[in-house]
Amino acid sequence: MLKSLIIRNYALIDDLELLPSAKLNMITGETGAGKSIMLGAVGLLLGKRADTKVLLSPGKKCVIEGVFDVMDYGLEDFFEKEDLDFESTCIIRREISPSGKSRSFVNDTPVLLDTLRKLGVSLMDVHSQHDTLRLGDGAYQLDLVDNFAGSQEDRKAYQIQFKGFLDAKANMEKLQSEAIQMKKEADFNEFQLNELSELGLQSGEQEKIEEELELLENSEEIQAKAQEALELIRNENFGAAQSINQLSSIVQQIAGLSGRFTSFSERLQSLKIELNDLEDSIESESTGMEVNFEHLEELRDRISRIYQLQKKHGLNSVEELLDLEKGLAEKVFLVQNLDEALAESEATYEKAKAKLYKNADQLTKKRESCFSDFENKLSDLLAKLGMPNAKVKITNSQTEPNPTGQDQIEFLFSANKGSEPQPLKKVASGGEFSRLLFAIKYIMAEKTALPTLIFDEIDSGISGEVALQMVNMMKEMSIRHQIICITHLPQVAGKGDSHFYVYKEEAADRTLSKIKELDVEARVEELAKMIAGASPSDSAINSAKELLNS
Repeated sequence: MLKSLIIRNYALIDDLELLPSAKLNMITGETGAGKSIMLGAVGLLLGKRADTKVLLSPGKKCVIEGVFDVMDYGLEDFFEKEDLDFESTCIIRREISPSGKSRSFVNDTPVLLDTLRKLGVSLMDVHSQHDTLRLGDGAYQLDLVDNFAGSQEDRKAYQIQFKGFLDAKANMEKLQSEAIQMKKEADFNEFQLNELSELGLQSGEQEKIEEELELLENSEEIQAKAQEALELIRNENFGAAQSINQLSSIVQQIAGLSGRFTSFSERLQSLKIELNDLEDSIESESTGMEVNFEHLEELRDRISRIYQLQKKHGLNSVEELLDLEKGLAEKVFLVQNLDEALAESEATYEKAKAKLYKNADQLTKKRESCFSDFENKLSDLLAKLGMPNAKVKITNSQTEPNPTGQDQIEFLFSANKGSEPQPLKKVASGGEFSRLLFAIKYIMAEKTALPTLIFDEIDSGISGEVALQMVNMMKEMSIRHQIICITHLPQVAGKGDSHFYVYKEEAADRTLSKIKELDVEARVEELAKMIAGASPSDSAINSAKELLNS
């Protein structure tokens, strides 16, 4: 619901604010006073393009702002998808700068014009004699049927199934495509797998082999150096052990003379123990280091094969080779079980397809079950709107399942007695189209939450009883939906819950469009003028009062 509309510096409007009623709002005014200008501003708010020609004052920016109550519109998912903060009160603002740059905002967050268009469809529906092209669109007609039949939830359930069907189909086709390539590569993959498997690689073995090879290949030099180290420890004349023994004896003598040297003596005893342990360890490690040349060759051969495979596959470790082996094993296993996997994917696809067609048939039946009722209600309403011989026929030609089902809905229409209904694009005139769309929106008002409806002189070309029927229908619709009606008929304007008057005001250097809400007295005067002209008679004034009281 539109709570307020602000227009600044647009065309002939300097500063205008509209605070419409939640129900039925009437807008009247002289021809050229600015009613169509207001609709143009609303169009900008809903995402239409603009340029600097719309600026009243070229040096100032144009601002159009609408405040909407969107609590009941179910737009939470849309706001989340567009990364916008959802609030029950939504503020849409459009700004056009003197340079021609246009900016759009939703709750003060900048948005693209496309986002504004998508949101605008859910907030306002401008209905005029020249804005009825959507009715001839098959997708729009299908939405009408789903709303009337109450099959929206069935459609959502079908769409979930359709997605599952597409996934199953894509999986099957992918596997079929991969199967052809896998069969081509099967022998080569199996050869590579055997090459890796025969080697029996173990995680971490490369480092162990490299360490052992380093030891074995340097064993002779290690033994020689170990003997040198042992000789430096054991030599009777200048070995490390003999020197420490002598030093220990001297320090013990000093400790006997002064207790302060006792700790030195103890430390030398620890050093002797550590040296003896080091001597034993060196001797133990170096003794028996005889090289097993057969084992050495086995290690060299294995590490060479590991290096060769790493180079062949562009890898750097045994762990990477093991990962490659695992991947090849999976491919070989898949090829070996390919027929089974293909059969399983095809069975899944066929099952999803059967379920999809079943859901599509159920959706079709629910849609078609409402055709007769929908047709009769539309024909009855059109008769009330001055088209007693009008006939509406809804047809369905089924197609292959698609995201909306398997139904290709088409509305056929005939305005004259004896004429066979034809597709709307071919037979309906502008006025007929307008009344048909009005009748549809009247029916939909009972079925779903509609956005704010703006009727732009929809009563053109009609009068008398038909006009009264139309405005009474608007009155019923306004119980659940906000309606703004631009009219030139007094019997229509008199039914509004609120009445706004658009007029021109001559300023010093230009003409401006203004709008004001009329009180009861001003409404009587305006309706009387609409009945009898600028100087209404007492009779016209009484008629105006009757219209307001009826």
